[in-house]
Amino acid sequence: MPKLNQIVAIEKSVKSRVYGDFTELHKASQKADLFTGFSKNYRKRDEEGEDYPPEQKRVQMEAGDALTQAAKLLTELFDVTATKDFANCSAFADVVVEGQTILAQAPVPFLLFLEKQLTDLHTFVDKMPTLDSADEWLSDPNSGLYKTASIATQRTKKVQRPVVLYEATEKHPAQTQLITEDVVVGYWDTVKQSGALPIPRKRQLLDRIEKLSQAVKFAREQANDSEAPEKSVGGALFGYLFKI
Repeated sequence: MPKLNQIVAIEKSVKSRVYGDFTELHKASQKADLFTGFSKNYRKRDEEGEDYPPEQKRVQMEAGDALTQAAKLLTELFDVTATKDFANCSAFADVVVEGQTILAQAPVPFLLFLEKQLTDLHTFVDKMPTLDSADEWLSDPNSGLYKTASIATQRTKKVQRPVVLYEATEKHPAQTQLITEDVVVGYWDTVKQSGALPIPRKRQLLDRIEKLSQAVKFAREQANDSEAPEKSVGGALFGYLFKI
């Protein structure tokens, strides 16, 4: 079991590193474009039509992965801070949400710290992109993403053809003029893909964060003096927050 002075010695460096990594993750998670992708395959209308290679944009970031990374980063920070705070004071209280004890006998300093972290976490989740409600999304078990049904759009080509302005007579030849028309030569079948959060899932996460924040504030008010050994609390906290 580490000593308190050892925990204090490493706490600052852990905070600096985790906050830096979490800030970068937070910035990336606000870029909706990283969560979206598509695949397009061209079908020409007839054998004489032109061929076009398929087009694809890969989803570079998934909401589930971002939440997992956030949980991993903050779990380390939560655990180090909890170990220091539990050992540095004797004010304890249980964090209880809807009758369930999420965190037993937490000290006041850590409860204060946790309040701030949950506020930041609420902002993190609140800023994450959600699936566009204008589309109907289906879960794709093969990719772990969400996708839409295939939507066909026309591929056109400008074609010139002559139009007779005046018919030929005995004295004058026919007068014609070239006009340009858009002719359908094929179709793009587009499937939208996304790694963003479904709106109900985002609401669920925010609701859980808010409930836990309220429970932490209530526990802080009821805390009593006590001490604690090394603590690992991040797993239990994120087990509740990000539970499906």
